[in-house]
Amino acid sequence: MFLAYNEKANELLETEPLALLIGMLLDQQIPMEKAFTSPDVLRERLGGVLDARTIADYDADALEEIFRRPPALHRFPAAMAKRVQTLAKQLVERYDGDAAAVWQGAGSGDELVKRVGALPGFGEQKAKIFTALLGKQLGVRPDGWREATGDYGADGVHRSVADVVDADSLDAVRAFKKQQKAAAKS
Repeated sequence: MFLAYNEKANELLETEPLALLIGMLLDQQIPMEKAFTSPDVLRERLGGVLDARTIADYDADALEEIFRRPPALHRFPAAMAKRVQTLAKQLVERYDGDAAAVWQGAGSGDELVKRVGALPGFGEQKAKIFTALLGKQLGVRPDGWREATGDYGADGVHRSVADVVDADSLDAVRAFKKQQKAAAKS
C-alpha cells in the first residue's frame, strides 16, 4: 500500500485489518497520509499491539491523551479518540473483535457496503470508498462490489484513496478532489 507516510505504517495497513479501518475512519480533515500513518503510531503508544478489545476497554481519558500526545494522531484528537473507541466497541460486540470479519463472508457488494456503512464514522460515501479500497487493493471482491461502490469502483480513475498506489496516483486523486471542490463552489 501507498497510503501512509512510511513503509512500516503501510505494512501494518496491509497486515492488520483494524489499522486499515482506523486509518479510513481518521481520513477526514487531515492529509490522507497522516490518517493512515496514525494507526501505526497508535499501535506504538498502546505498547506495540493494535487490538479492538484493548481499545474498547481502554480508559476514555487515557485514550484521548494518547491521541493528543505530540504529534497528535488527528487534528481533532478528542473526537477521533471517541470515534475510534466506539468503532472498537462495535467490532467487539458485532464481530468478536475481528475487523476483517466486517468484510469476510459478505455475500455481495451491496452487503459489504451496508456492513461498512453501519460502522461508526462511516457514512454511505465512505463505505463505498472503503469497499472500493478493499476490492482494488486487497482483493476483497464479493459479487457486485464494483457496482455497489459506484464511480469509486471503476478502473482507470483516480477519485479516492482506493486509487492511490503510488505518488502519481496520489497526485491525480488530489487533482480530482481539487477540481470537484472548485466545481462545487461555482
